[in-house]
Amino acid sequence: MKMSYFNVENVKYEGPKSKNPLSFKYYNKDEVIAGKPMKEHLRFAMSYWHTLAANGSDPFGLGTYVRAWDGLEGMELAKERAKAGFELMEILGMEYYCFHDVDVAPEGKTLQETLDNLDEMVDYLEKLQQETGVKLLWATSNMFSHPRFVHGAATSCNADVFAYCAAKVKKMLEVAKRLGAENYVFWGGREGYETLLNTDMGLELDNLARFLKMAVDYAEEIGFTGQFLIEPKPKEPTKHQYDFDTATVLAFLRKYNLDGYFKMNIEANHATLAGHTFQHELHTCRINDVLGSIDANQGDMLLGWDTDQFPTNIYDSTLAMYEVLKNGGIAPGGLNFDSKLRRGSFELDDLLYGYIAGMDNFAKGLLAAAKLLEENALEEYVDKRYKSYTQGIGKDIVDGKVGLKELAEYALENDQIVNESGRQELLETIVNDYIYNA
Repeated sequence: MKMSYFNVENVKYEGPKSKNPLSFKYYNKDEVIAGKPMKEHLRFAMSYWHTLAANGSDPFGLGTYVRAWDGLEGMELAKERAKAGFELMEILGMEYYCFHDVDVAPEGKTLQETLDNLDEMVDYLEKLQQETGVKLLWATSNMFSHPRFVHGAATSCNADVFAYCAAKVKKMLEVAKRLGAENYVFWGGREGYETLLNTDMGLELDNLARFLKMAVDYAEEIGFTGQFLIEPKPKEPTKHQYDFDTATVLAFLRKYNLDGYFKMNIEANHATLAGHTFQHELHTCRINDVLGSIDANQGDMLLGWDTDQFPTNIYDSTLAMYEVLKNGGIAPGGLNFDSKLRRGSFELDDLLYGYIAGMDNFAKGLLAAAKLLEENALEEYVDKRYKSYTQGIGKDIVDGKVGLKELAEYALENDQIVNESGRQELLETIVNDYIYNA
């Protein structure tokens, strides 16, 4: 694709000693790590909304970003953004992207006009995908921005809104199939409540389950075989989100017998807003076999909202990739940079610096995590810590050979208990050493 927005050469790997800010220091896409090229472990994707549609506004101020397409409107604006996005991905060597319906096409005065706009843009995106080889990691529907979703989407008290959402998801499932999306994401941005004084929570949860089952049925009807994902998020924008965290979503899916159809799309900033670490959410997914994909970003620990910053925390990325490697990989999911520039980083080239920082951060994390696993640096401590469950009374507990009666009799004869240190500080030092030397 002819470059016209960024006017730079494609970003290349130059190694850790390079001083070129438009180069990768750690992301060497074809380097084989743990049996696969880096790009297959990481499967980086561009977030369409933050990268192309955002303007730098926040709850306290108007937009600041300066873009080449400022002043354009409607379909002309939509197509210029698409061209810029595919150019950016080509420069970065990024093979995937993600979008909501309204990210790529403007809403019309009627639902039909909105769907027609989307059809026109899907034609355009399909052409760009064919020209560049870029693929669609996942698609989704925005059912939270417009005022019609003030009371929710699938959980709205208004049945007309439920039907409107069904029309949007039906269309986007068709779009996902046509563009070859490998996943489809549900994020319930307004699926929750502000007060129980006016809320029928039971009906709202039942309706949400009905909606998801309809999506599963329609995907099967049209032959869309992509992976379904739910993205947990607490609090914001509603006081209580029904998709608060992985454990909450798992309980919901299991109650409604939907757990066989959905995995999780875990966002780092959502994890911390829920009071968890990024690793905790990934780990919870992994041990429940529901780790589907990742939205890679980070929050500001001094701010209480979803700041969606480009990820630069090497400790977090190392432990994240540790979980991904233990999961056997993340395909057909990937690492989507659900990240936006700070308001003060308003020039277009700042997008390159942000993406390079995030890609290098996760590449370095992958290198450290792969060595940790290859050398069994942490696992031996975990195995030793739980050794008592591999023999004697512990093994009887695991094997289900004893109950309270037998355990009480055992405890009466073995009440002089001796514990061993958990060595947390030592293990944190080990992780640091592997990061330093990866």
